[in-house]
Amino acid sequence: MGQKMRRYILALAVVVLPFGQPFLPPAFAQQADTADIAFGGLKGDPKAPVTVTSESLTVDEKARTAVFTGNVLVVQGQMRLSAAEVRVEYEAEQNRIARLWATGGVILVNAEDAAQSQKADYVIDTGVVTMTGDVVLTQGPATFTAQTFVANMTTGLGQLQGAVRSTFTPSAAAEGAGEGAQGDTQKADP
Repeated sequence: MGQKMRRYILALAVVVLPFGQPFLPPAFAQQADTADIAFGGLKGDPKAPVTVTSESLTVDEKARTAVFTGNVLVVQGQMRLSAAEVRVEYEAEQNRIARLWATGGVILVNAEDAAQSQKADYVIDTGVVTMTGDVVLTQGPATFTAQTFVANMTTGLGQLQGAVRSTFTPSAAAEGAGEGAQGDTQKADP
């Protein structure tokens, strides 16, 4: 199947429900170069206060940076970002956080959505998080993999790029509905 046809099928198959959860046919798996996705579970408030905790902290006042290392946890509203190391850049004039760079087992969680990668770059003012390197995004029963994931925390929208693969499995309710409609009471082995 051609690349354009795969993208067309993926575009037709994805219907984003009001809760930000995609609905696709059972056990649907697809590959593409890019995929736009509703990321409503990670919608947040980039203007909320940012709290960073870690095992150690090194501050360079001249460079206006701080490096947090060891079990780093960044909290902003409901959003949680954890990593081995987070470098924070401060704005010169306003003495507030401008940008966060996270490396080493990065995990971004909010509500029921979660994403993990090798690195992440979060620009506070725009609310845009760019995750790179072996990205895995989980939304309920759906799993996406890619090389890059760009999430806009303000709009709740995101885009997966580079060798995108998506896998969707039916929910228990959908499986039960399908069985009842066919009159089959036996459950298949997983």
